Amino acid sequence: MIEKNNNVKKDKRINRIVQADPTSRQITILDSRYYQRSEGVFYPSVTYVLSFFPKDRFFESWIKDVGHNSDIIMRRAGDEGTQVHNAIEDYLKGEEITWIDDNGNVRYNLEVWKMILKFADFWETHKPKLIESETHLFSDELQIAGTGDLVVEIADELWLLDIKTSNSLHDTYDLQLACYRKAWSELFDTPVQRTGILWLKAATKGPDKTGKKIQGKGWQLKETESDYEENLQTFRHLYEIFKFKNPELKPYSELLPTSIKLQA
Repeated sequence: MIEKNNNVKKDKRINRIVQADPTSRQITILDSRYYQRSEGVFYPSVTYVLSFFPKDRFFESWIKDVGHNSDIIMRRAGDEGTQVHNAIEDYLKGEEITWIDDNGNVRYNLEVWKMILKFADFWETHKPKLIESETHLFSDELQIAGTGDLVVEIADELWLLDIKTSNSLHDTYDLQLACYRKAWSELFDTPVQRTGILWLKAATKGPDKTGKKIQGKGWQLKETESDYEENLQTFRHLYEIFKFKNPELKPYSELLPTSIKLQA
């Protein structure tokens, strides 16, 4: 799938335009994810590099338990996450998001709809100011790219948020946010002050009674607590492993026709 990078735009806060021309594309072929930085130059996505992070023993035990069903389960979870992200993007554009269509059919399964409602609860309760959503980010220093879910202003502070629909939070999420923060700093004049995960499957029972945490029933804004520079350094080490396994740093490509017709 080739998707034009339409949301990289000229802005007075941008120090450097990131090849915002028709050659700037996100390329997803098979399981390899790359962004085209310039002609013949590709940056791997942050999440693709992070897929090389060692799995812990809990993941290995889960694989043993579910066996061949693991691919189906992970694919389903990925599809649900995509549905949630797409619905949130439409919601932030001011569109009405409905669970049931005009024919009485549900658009989302119950779990997905609950996560969409949790995001709406966060947004309506804390009323952040939207700065960017689904914005493509590049770091020439790290030589990576990715798409940031949200950049918002809360209580006069700039937050970079990643929306997660997973059952648990992983160490790689902090590395991902550090990379996005680094990429943002290379592109925008206004620095990100705080980063965090908006977790839509948290076990929270409701708002924090102390008022110190941003959370609600079943959702939580979990701020990054680990050190930013240390996370970048860890990512750099992981990137070396990634490059060892992918020395050419370019996507697998396949030329396909865009139309076919039965010959007489």
